[in-house]
Amino acid sequence: MLKETFIELCTQYINDAIYIESLWIDIEKQHTQKKRYYHNLSHLENLHKHLIHVKNDIKDWDMTLFALFYHDYVYNILKQNNEEESAKKAVSVLKMMGVAENRIQLCNDIILATKGHTIDKNKDVNYFTDADLCILGSDWLAYQTYYKNVRKEYQYYPNFLYNKGRIKVLNHFLKMPKIFKTVYFSTKFEKTAKENIEKEIFNLSNIKP
Repeated sequence: MLKETFIELCTQYINDAIYIESLWIDIEKQHTQKKRYYHNLSHLENLHKHLIHVKNDIKDWDMTLFALFYHDYVYNILKQNNEEESAKKAVSVLKMMGVAENRIQLCNDIILATKGHTIDKNKDVNYFTDADLCILGSDWLAYQTYYKNVRKEYQYYPNFLYNKGRIKVLNHFLKMPKIFKTVYFSTKFEKTAKENIEKEIFNLSNIKP
C-alpha cells in the first residue's frame, strides 16, 4: 500500500521508474533499521490511515504525502536535529523533481513542525502534526505498545535518565492549550490522549531506577 502510494505520487512529477524505485528502496531501508521499533513503516501506514480521513480538507495533499514519507527519514536518538536532516532530504528530492519552491517550503515546514507539534498558521501543517500524534489518543493497549516500543528505541539509556526525559516530553503535551489543533482530531482523540499521557507519567514516576 505505502509503496504503491509513493510510486503513484512520484510519477506525477517525474517519468523515471528506476529513480522512483530507488527512492522507495531508500525510504524502506531507513524505516526498517533494527533499532526502529516505533518510527518505522507501520508508523507511516498509521499516519496515512488517519490523514486519509481529512484529505478533502488538506490543500496540498501531495506535499503532505511527501512529508509523510520523509518526516522520520533520519532518526537517531543521539541527535537533536533529526527533523532538520529529514527535511533536508525531502527538499533535495523535491528539487530533483522540479517541484515549485513554495510547495517545497510547505513540505519542509510540515516536517520541521513535527519537532514541537505546536499550532501553525497553515492548516495543512496542523492536520499533519495532529495525525502524527494520533497514537496518543488510541486505546490503552495500543498506547502501551507504543510507549514500550519508544522505550526500546532508547534502550541504551538507564531508567533514571530515560524516565526524566520522557516525562518532560509528555508534560510538554499536557501543558499545551490543546494537544490536537484541528477540530476533527481534537474531538476524536484529545480526551483519551490526556488520560493516556497521565497514566504513562504515573507509571514512569513509580519505576525504580
